[in-house]
Order: sequence, then structure tokens, then C-alpha cells
Amino acid sequence: MLVDLFNGWIKDLHVGVQLALFVVGLALGVFCLVKFCDWFVDGAGVIAAKLKVSPLIIGLTIVAMGTSLPELAVSVSDSVSSLSSGGNANVAIENVLGSNICNILLVLGFSVVFTPIAVKKSLNRREMPILLSVTSAGVLFVCLFGLQHAASLTDIAITRWEGAILVVGIIAYVSYLVVMAKRHPDQLDEGEGEIKDMPWWKALLFVVLGAAGIIWGGQLVVFGAKGLALQGASALGLKHDLAEALVGATVVAVGTSLPELVTSTIAAKKGQNELALGNVIGSNIFNLLFVLGISSVVNPLTTGTQAITDAFVMLAVTVLLFVFGSRGTLKRSHGILLLCCYGVYLVYLILRTVLGWSF
Repeated sequence: MLVDLFNGWIKDLHVGVQLALFVVGLALGVFCLVKFCDWFVDGAGVIAAKLKVSPLIIGLTIVAMGTSLPELAVSVSDSVSSLSSGGNANVAIENVLGSNICNILLVLGFSVVFTPIAVKKSLNRREMPILLSVTSAGVLFVCLFGLQHAASLTDIAITRWEGAILVVGIIAYVSYLVVMAKRHPDQLDEGEGEIKDMPWWKALLFVVLGAAGIIWGGQLVVFGAKGLALQGASALGLKHDLAEALVGATVVAVGTSLPELVTSTIAAKKGQNELALGNVIGSNIFNLLFVLGISSVVNPLTTGTQAITDAFVMLAVTVLLFVFGSRGTLKRSHGILLLCCYGVYLVYLILRTVLGWSF
């Protein structure tokens, strides 16, 4: 595991050098995730098109999952790291919870401030309730199950059987998307099915390099994030779990949400407002079912009880989005409120870490 190799290599270095390496590793990891994610999605889309796979299926699977690949790489890397070296997978869980909160409050809030979004009735009838249901299930798994697998009674866990349920859920969700899109092809955004043209060799190269870059980037992010959290916690006398949770829910979450932010911002600039909203809803569903599911199947994810509060914050902002969407339009005032809520949440995370709150 590269994370363990890095940690073993730098442990004898000067503290300042370690800190610099953690920062560089985190920044380089986020860059790799964003850049190589694009390469992988482009290459995989071309290969699927050359194999005569419908552009519809490509748009609903490869492209839809593409924006969740950074979260997947980070969470799986942290899951494997906790399996090999022990300790809690705080970054893995907080990355998912923090990314979903960031997607609604920051990404969507910024997009709505840029331009109001009209919400289709079909979105309120189908996708919004699905997101709310999946989020509620995620909160239930975080809060009620897995204590017997955790390191202590002060920890919680997402177990393998819970992860398996989430993986079945993503299979069911993708199948549902395919069926609904075939029944209502007029409701599929044309931009989601656009495939770049490139020769076979280049597409294969993009897939191989993209996959390698995503894996490498995920491990660099975990190396940098955990290193910064642990070093900062030791220097300031803070709890390690809370420090890891802070970094996972903020720096890592925002970094892995960059694809969503870029996609939604570009969509807003082009006037494709529904695409910006659909991108956030789809990404949050994929994060919970796909990312959290696969990560916990690899290894049960343990973390501190502070994740319960973050899970309920995720549920609360999802309900807030549902309420705003039910009114038919996401207004600039809604966007400002979402951004303000994100600011309040960041202040809470900092205070929780500094004061040692376990909630």
C-alpha cells in the first residue's frame, strides 16, 4: 500500500519537511483525481461507443459514475489503509458525507447564485424522493448498525453487509435510469451522451492511464490528508479522529467535488440549469450507494461518533433541497442561503475539532 510506504519513508524526516510533503501530496492527489478522471471517462466512453454500446447507456453509467470516481478512489484507499495498518477510516466516511453536503450547499448554491434553476415536476416526483430515500438509508446505517464491529463503543461502523445492500442499490438505480430513459428519451439531456472521437489505441491508453492516475491520486490524497490531520492534531493536542474528520469533510470533500463544481458551473454558464441540478442529485446518490458501498465491502469502515452529526447534516440539507425544489424554482436567495449554511457548517467543524466535541 503506497500510503504505508510513504509514511514509513518520511517518518524520520524533519517535521517541516513532512508537512510540506503532506501538502504537496494532497494537492497533487486532487489534481490527479480531477485530470485522470476525465481521461478515464473519455476513453471508456469511446471504447463503449466502438463496441456499439448505446450512447444512452454510456451517459447513464460511465459518465454518471465518472464524477464519483474521485470520491471512490479516496474512500477505497482509506478503507484499504485502515485494513492494513489499523485505525479508523475517518477520511473514507467523512469524504462521502462531506462531499454530499458540499455538493448541495457549495456546488449547487454557487450554481443557483449564478443563475436560478427551474425544477421539472418529473424531477420532484422521481429523482428527489430517491435521493431523500438513499440519504435516509445512509443515515440509518451510520447511526444504528455496526457498533459491534467498531473499535470501541465510542466508534461506529459501516459493515460489509450494509455495503453489499448499498451496492445492490446502485445496480437497481442504474437499471431504473436505463429503463426510464428508454421510456422517456426526450427527458435525457443530450450533452450527457456526447462521446469524443479518438482511435482505439488512444482510448485504451486513456483508460489505463486514467485508472492508474485515479488510484495513485486517491492514495496521495489519503497520504496527504491523514498526514496533515495527524501532524496538526499532535502539534495542537487535538483528537486524531476529529482532525481526520475535519480534513476529510472539508479539504478532501471539496477537492473530490471539483468535477461536480466544474460540470455544474459550465452547465449554468451554458444555460443548462437542469443539468447542474441533475448532476448534484445523481452524484450524491452515486456517492452513497456506489462509493460508500464498495468501500465498506472492501473493509468495514469505522469512525468516531462525530459522523452521526455529519450524517444528520447531510439529511437536513437534502430535505432543504427537496423543500426548495418542490416550489418549482431554485432562486438566487436559495443559493445564498445554501452558501451561508455551508459557512456555518465549516465553523461548526472547526469548533468541534478544536474543542474536542464528539458530536
